Amino acid sequence: IIFDEIDSGVSGIIANEIGILMKEMAKSMQVLTITHIPQVAAKGTNQFKVYKTTNGKTTETYLKQLNDRERVDEIGLMLSGNQITTTALNHARELLD
Repeated sequence: IIFDEIDSGVSGIIANEIGILMKEMAKSMQVLTITHIPQVAAKGTNQFKVYKTTNGKTTETYLKQLNDRERVDEIGLMLSGNQITTTALNHARELLD
């Protein structure tokens, strides 16, 4: 099952509950979730980063599976924005634990 930003417009406790529900669903089926919410992303077993590059004429889209360190960094960025902070990294580690 694919969820494309099913968590749009929610945050906090509701986002966490959505993540828990999806994690439970993943016990009996494959679940692919597109999200910008760190509480939801942290519940996944695997995390992929989708990004694009443009050379003026064409745009290419890439998908990269993140390792454990990259997951912390990416969730930290989701929490803090463009400039990652030590607090955000610590919070990302807590979410992943």
